[in-house]
Amino acid sequence: MQIVRSSLDTGIGPEDWFSGEVYIDPVAAAPPPSRVSAALVHFMPGARTHWHLHPLGQTVFVTEGVGLCQRRGGPVEVIRPGDRVWFEADEEHWHGAAPTRLMIHLAINETDDEHDTVHWLEPVTDEEYNRAPEDAL
Repeated sequence: MQIVRSSLDTGIGPEDWFSGEVYIDPVAAAPPPSRVSAALVHFMPGARTHWHLHPLGQTVFVTEGVGLCQRRGGPVEVIRPGDRVWFEADEEHWHGAAPTRLMIHLAINETDDEHDTVHWLEPVTDEEYNRAPEDAL
C-alpha cells in the first residue's frame, strides 16, 4: 500500500487542449506496470475540450453539474452526475460543461509503451457546441 498525500497544485487546462476556463487535479498515476491514469477535470460554464481521441479509449464519470459530450458525426448529448461515458479507442470526441452550468468529471485513461494517452485535434466550434439539446441550455 502507498498513500500519496495531496501535494500537487490544481493545474490550469492548456489552451491547446481546451476552450474556456478548465482546471485539472491529478488523481491517479500509478507506476508501471499499471497503465491507468485519472484526473478530476473542472469545466466552468461553456468550457470544453478540443476534439480529441484516445488510442486505448477513455471513461468519463460525471461527479457534479451538467455537461455535454459528442462523438464525431453524432448528436450532442447531455451528461449529469452519475453518468459514465465510454469513448471507444480512436473515437474522435469532445466533452465539457453546459453553457450555464459547471461540470466536473473524473477522466480515466489508459496508455502503454506503444500508445499515447491522447491525440489533440482542432477546437470545437461555437456552432458545433451550440447544437446542444434545449434541456442543456
